[in-house]
Amino acid sequence: MRTALTELTGVRHPLVQTGMGWVAGPRLVSASANAGALGILASATMTLDQLRGAVREVRSRTDRPFGVNLRADAGDAAERVSVIIEEGVRVASFALAPSRELIARLKDAGVVVIPSVGARRHAEKVAAWGADAVVVQGGEGGGHTGQVATTVLLPQVVDAVGIPVVAAGGFHDGRGLAAALAFGAAGVAMGTRFLLTSDSTVPAAVKAAYLAASVADVTVTTKVDGLPHRMLRTPFVTALERSGRTAALVRALRHASAFREVSGLSPLRMLREGLAMRHGRDLTWSQVLLAANTPMLLKAAMVDGRTDLGVMASGQVAGVIDDLPSCAELVERVMREASETLSGLAALL
Repeated sequence: MRTALTELTGVRHPLVQTGMGWVAGPRLVSASANAGALGILASATMTLDQLRGAVREVRSRTDRPFGVNLRADAGDAAERVSVIIEEGVRVASFALAPSRELIARLKDAGVVVIPSVGARRHAEKVAAWGADAVVVQGGEGGGHTGQVATTVLLPQVVDAVGIPVVAAGGFHDGRGLAAALAFGAAGVAMGTRFLLTSDSTVPAAVKAAYLAASVADVTVTTKVDGLPHRMLRTPFVTALERSGRTAALVRALRHASAFREVSGLSPLRMLREGLAMRHGRDLTWSQVLLAANTPMLLKAAMVDGRTDLGVMASGQVAGVIDDLPSCAELVERVMREASETLSGLAALL
């Protein structure tokens, strides 16, 4: 299936495996790429040396195109861009809108730039700044999310920009891909669906929690970092929502210290990133401090397997997923279902 996304990135299928922190490591990314999708390596929780090493490990596992996801508001975003350029990475994706200067620098080096956005105005901005494509996530998506459903947001963005649009939020099968294409998208991006594969390194106990969840078990809370965050509802999440401000700030300080040890960031670098985050999102200092919760709470689940103490970011589709195929099996299934769906629709005409 050839679309503007496959032509732009060189992948075989119009599918993107999103850059999920602590989840999208070299094994999952290379498996996705070998299956014909665009695998995206998550770099936000890596040091610069770890990022370079991870890129080289992916390349040792596959000769297919892949990308790296960056935090546009990170204090060392420019250094991370340098690593991507030096290592010859094909695609750079961003969790937030990157600056005009970062986009230009990447494009000058031949890197395809695909920011992720959650609003039409943000898509229009990055398109005007030269982004090659854009991932648009509706409210059904996992992690930080908005309030507008994909079926409402997607056609707005398709009509507003003249670059390929990739749909995210609520996709897990071939019927969804067919629907996104009908809306005018060039492909779909999936996070939770790729997380729940046999190639994902997420611990078995965590995968079991996802598989056991119903649609009603996926909720949105602001208690983790002050921003709307979609995740599985667990007793721990319920306890977070009931905690007072003082307890939340103490917990955030503790996790900020832990994240500094894991990431290798200096206190000055963490302060700079806090300033960038506060300016870019108009957060209060309390919210910036609470944001220190996120990396360590995600790590507790996605790396350590602590379903009792960790946060499990999740799209609403977790409630309808019930198996753990390999990436190759998943991609083959999605593309077969999409082909059958599109053929069935054509027969109606």
